[in-house]
Amino acid sequence: MRASNHLIGALNFLTFLLSIPILGGGIWLSSRATTTDCLRFLQWPLIVIGISIMVVSLAGFAGACYRNTFLMRLYLLVMFLVIAVLIGFIIFAYVVTDKGSGRALVNRAYLDYYLQDYSGWLEERVASNTYWPKISACVRDSKVCSRMGRSINSVPETAEMFYLRTLSPIQSGCCKPPTECGYIYQNETVWNMGSSGAMGANPDCTRWSNDQEMLCYACDSCKAGVLASLKKSWRKVSVINVVVMIILVVVYIIAYAAFRNNRKMDNDESYGEARMTKARPTGIHI
Repeated sequence: MRASNHLIGALNFLTFLLSIPILGGGIWLSSRATTTDCLRFLQWPLIVIGISIMVVSLAGFAGACYRNTFLMRLYLLVMFLVIAVLIGFIIFAYVVTDKGSGRALVNRAYLDYYLQDYSGWLEERVASNTYWPKISACVRDSKVCSRMGRSINSVPETAEMFYLRTLSPIQSGCCKPPTECGYIYQNETVWNMGSSGAMGANPDCTRWSNDQEMLCYACDSCKAGVLASLKKSWRKVSVINVVVMIILVVVYIIAYAAFRNNRKMDNDESYGEARMTKARPTGIHI
């Protein structure tokens, strides 16, 4: 029984350490929300889950080491809820980031992004009139487009060099017009209309502006770029969450075994001795 309790104590210390990456993932998403993703409504569940796992791990550690049945019972209840919430959060993260990806282009290393490729709760929330003005202002204030400028030997890069760059989803969606519009490259954030004046049917073609405060921040391609950036970030964090969830389930099973051992101790049962064996008389008195 001592070995079982020592094991659960050690595993809960490990779980406490594993909660740090979850909390760190939430903080990382929060930091990205102020620079590129500009969304603050999704990182808080990770932060809350990380803190909850920290607290419940400490309770399980204390309950196992001191054979405190009440703490172990509380630990098992809260750990079950944490695992259920974590599973729900993982499923939610994959569902809301399931659809959509960039479209490959001919003679371009970067991808173009289209809002119609995305759908669901996250797309509706990002594209809504309530949130998009705040998100687009955040993207603009992050200076992600102004930092795109690049030169080689003090010579600005040419169109051919720019076409070979691998742009982030936000750089591609918000800092340049869609490729199908036929704009002519002048520099990374200045594109002029072709001599024919012809444009594609994409509404974003008329939304593009060389005004550095406007660019394509009002474009659907910019919204799609934000969604693609979110998808990449959340998929990275979800991998960590899945690993932690598996470990938590294993720890929970072992903790349940330790809890049963503690109950046997409370009932004055010898370890490995059945209740029927204890109740049976050892001799016959005449």
